This record gives sequence, structure tokens and C-alpha cells, in this order.
Amino acid sequence: MRPRTGLRPGFLLVFQRELVWLRRRRPGLLVLVTLLPLGLMGLLMAIFSAGLATRLPVAVLDLDGSDLSRTIVRTVDATPDAAVARRVADLAEGRRLILSGAVHGLLMIPRDLERDVKAGRRPEIVFFYNAQTLTTGNLVLRGVNNAVPTVAAGIRLSLRTAQGQPMDAAQASLAPIPVQVHGLFNPTMNYAHFLLAALLPSLLQVVVVVASAYSVGLDVETRHRLAILRRLGGGLWPAMAGKVLPYTILSMMVLGIADSVLFGLLDLPLRGQRGILLLAGILFLLACQLLGVLLALLLRSTAMAVSIGTLLTAPAFGFMGIGFPRLGMGGFAQGYGALLPGTWYLTARIDQTVRGTPSDLSWPPVLVLAAFVIGLAGLTAGRLEGLRARRRRAVTGRSIAVHEGKAS
Repeated sequence: MRPRTGLRPGFLLVFQRELVWLRRRRPGLLVLVTLLPLGLMGLLMAIFSAGLATRLPVAVLDLDGSDLSRTIVRTVDATPDAAVARRVADLAEGRRLILSGAVHGLLMIPRDLERDVKAGRRPEIVFFYNAQTLTTGNLVLRGVNNAVPTVAAGIRLSLRTAQGQPMDAAQASLAPIPVQVHGLFNPTMNYAHFLLAALLPSLLQVVVVVASAYSVGLDVETRHRLAILRRLGGGLWPAMAGKVLPYTILSMMVLGIADSVLFGLLDLPLRGQRGILLLAGILFLLACQLLGVLLALLLRSTAMAVSIGTLLTAPAFGFMGIGFPRLGMGGFAQGYGALLPGTWYLTARIDQTVRGTPSDLSWPPVLVLAAFVIGLAGLTAGRLEGLRARRRRAVTGRSIAVHEGKAS
């Protein structure tokens, strides 16, 4: 007897059934696969839309009150990284402001600064900042490090010219070996071009693994549901393919929408090959899906598969090498990151967007993703064959029992 849809048991029947279930019986899963990642991506894009954090507030403790100290304060305030927002009376007040988050640093100018400078001494200007907040702390530190040496160089230049040294000779003596610094790949330090582009794959990795484990786990955690799925698909292979394909399509749509916003609105560069980036994205999604399917088939419990999938993928961002380079990580951290598809997809993604890596150097991470897909597909196939062999043994055992009962 054919199903009500008129389709014969097979891949298309399971595919159609999964689409209907997503729309009618599992709207929460549909939200998890589509609206939730898109909403979180929209929130992240709104946070990082400025691209670069500027005019971060700092406090000043000016114990000198001289023209030189005021020049230093104005120069720090003129940098794009820092803005002098508060003036404090003592170190305790500055410490409270840093701990409360009202400011990101405290610039302390010592007493008798101008007098010591004119006397040829080397007074020290102290800058306190919170090293735990890496991004904001490093930005305000960069602003102060750019401002204070500029003022010091101007003082040294004026002293040399006052002694009768020509301007060109004085400038050459201050920097006898000039250094030209060129920032590669992301010279503007636009956070949307590397941090946001890394957050999106790590978020999508969690969603795809969890959704795959949940959707497959609902059918394999009990024997009768797995038997129904097998009957609808005409076998485990076409049934599993038809069940997974809707989520593959939806995940590709989500990734495509996110990339359209990144490349179109936030001006993420695409300096590499579009085809390599597309291939890496497809392999990444397939690897994540196969990982979720394998967890569901091995654990045979939806709750356990979802929990383990979340446990494996949720901390993945910390091991991808964005906030901290992978070369500096320990053996466990490097191994953990290497065992996740998102790490290799992120490498391929950065190669083809920000770095513009040549084609001959772009294939290693893509090949690793392909190895992930092949390896996880092989493990999934082995598990499916094991389930089918177990079913055959169960059917054979029941047949033998019935035959022996009739014979007796």
C-alpha cells in the first residue's frame, strides 16, 4: 500500500516527510536551523558593524600641571584609539574607574615632569590598563604608545635645533634608521573582517551539529521509529539521505545569507577564489552534519547526542586560532582544534577573503575538510551497516523461533 502522498518508498518520500514535519510538527527545530542562527548573526553584525573600536575612554592623573603635561594629554586625546574622558585626583580613584569599566586605562604624569625634561633627565610617564580585556586594553595602550613618543620626539627635536643643529640633521639623528611598517591583510584592523567572519562559522558549527543530532536522534532512539524510517525510505541509506538533505539546504541558505551581508554590506574582501570558498563551505556543513548524525547513531539517545554535540562544538572558537595563535597553544589545544571541522573551514575562509592566498597554497585546509567528510561518512556507513546487520539477526532469530514453535 502506497503512502498518502502517492510517492513510492524511497529518498523523495523521506525528504518530503521531513519538510512537512519541520513545518508542522517540529517548528522549534526549524527555528533552531534558520531563525536562531540568522538572529544571532544579525546581533553580532550589529555589534561589529563599526569595524573598529575608537575613542575608548581613559582617565588622566596629572600631577605636574605644566604646559608639557597638557600637551601630552591633548596628544593622547587626539589619537583615534583613546579619548581623555576623566581627570582624577589620585591613583585610588583611577583604579576604581578601571575596575568599574568606566575607563579602560589611567595615564599618570609625574610631578616636575617639565623641569626634569629641561634638565636632561628621563622622567617616566606611567600608564595603567586592564590586560584582561585584551582588545580594549591593547587599543588604548597603542594610542598612548603612539602619542607620548611623538611628544618626546618633538621635544628632542626642539632641543637639538635650539643648540644650532640644522632641522634636517636633527631629524636624521632622531631616526638614523627609519622603519616602514606595512600592515598586511587587514591593515585597518577591522574587526568585522576577521573576528566577525570567524564567529559566524563557529556559531553555525554548533547549530548544524546539534540540529543534525536532534533530528536523527528522534528517529533512531527507539526501534519502531527507526523501522518506520527504514520502511519509508526503502532502506536505511536512502532514508538517512532524505532525512539529512533538508537541513543541508537550510544550512547552506543561512551561510549564503550571512556571507551576502558580510561581503555586500560590511565590505568583507574576497581576494581569493570564490569557487574554493564555496567548496570549503559545502564540505564544512557536510562534515558538521555527519558528526551530528554519527553521534545520534552511536549514542541512540537524543538528549545524550545533543549534549555531547554541544559539549564538543561550543568551546570551539577558543581553539580556532583567532583570539590566540594555534602555534602557541599546548598539545591538547592544538589537537582539539584540529579535530573540529570549523578550524579548517576558518583557515580556508581567511585564506580566500582577507589574505588572498594563492590557489596552490589554498588546498590543504579544503583537503582536510574533504577527509573529514569521507572519514565521518565511512564511520556513519559502518554504524548503519551494524544496525542493519542487527536487524537481520533479529528477524532471523524470530523466524527460527517461529519455525521451532510450529515444529513442536
